[in-house]
Amino acid sequence: MSYLTQKTIENNISFSGISLHSGLDVNVCIKPASPNNGIVFKRVDLKSNNLVYPSFMNVTNTSLNTTIENEFGVKVSTIEHLMCALFGMGIDNALIEIDNEEVPILDGSAKIFIEKIISAGIEVSDSPIKIIKINKEISYSEGDRYINIKPSTLSLDIDFELKYNNSVIGNQRNKFKVYEDDLSDVYNSRTFCLFEDIEKIKKNGLAKGGSLENAVVVSENDILNPEGLRNEKEFVNHKILDCIGDLYTSGYRIVGSIKCSQGGHYLTNQLLRKVFLNKDNFSIVEIKEKSLPHSLINKTILKSIA
Repeated sequence: MSYLTQKTIENNISFSGISLHSGLDVNVCIKPASPNNGIVFKRVDLKSNNLVYPSFMNVTNTSLNTTIENEFGVKVSTIEHLMCALFGMGIDNALIEIDNEEVPILDGSAKIFIEKIISAGIEVSDSPIKIIKINKEISYSEGDRYINIKPSTLSLDIDFELKYNNSVIGNQRNKFKVYEDDLSDVYNSRTFCLFEDIEKIKKNGLAKGGSLENAVVVSENDILNPEGLRNEKEFVNHKILDCIGDLYTSGYRIVGSIKCSQGGHYLTNQLLRKVFLNKDNFSIVEIKEKSLPHSLINKTILKSIA
């Protein structure tokens, strides 16, 4: 399979599940889409003005999830895990029909989304992919929380640091070359929270559908999930999962090097907004090579179209 041409799914993907924050049961059907259509969400419970595009400029909420909204106030929330799965499987084009406002949380990771995409099959087109190549270092920070991105020759590197005043989570750091490394631990890592925060979160009208079936819950020195963690760095790996999903709201894959400390949906979104404020910060590049070993960009011929 060529990594350098646009892809969609071969067959429809249908699934249902509870949504993390609203607690409602939601049905989703992901359908193939033609080259250059991109990823599009369609609220099928609404008859009009129901298309919502997962663009960083359409992100209207980043509190415990990423929510996108169109000009008519139609929303789709908690898109980040599905967006990460689409990114990871190289899906450039898909129509995502959803009958409510929030994507089902499933197991709290991208694992099931990945499995469903694999089982549906991938259809490869002849249309070349495009990427975003970072030209200048850009940073965004709030206090001791920061995220920056700088140019990279061939890859997307994510170096993420997590700091918690909790003995189980503590300080974790991990780094991946996204187009080259095995990301299984990232895709399988679940969302998490501290037990003492649950009441406050629910008072804010969130996490109505949260349970040990779809989140890792930490209480002081204990993990309440009977099965424990899926991998040693599941906490920071989930943050990297979120970061990848949020980066895909740029519309294309990115070639750059990211370093983040104590970040999340908000910082990633602010970074993207800052990058795209100035056309000198990036180039949109079309890939012209026909085959690719090992990584997305290695040994390719790049043609700038920006």
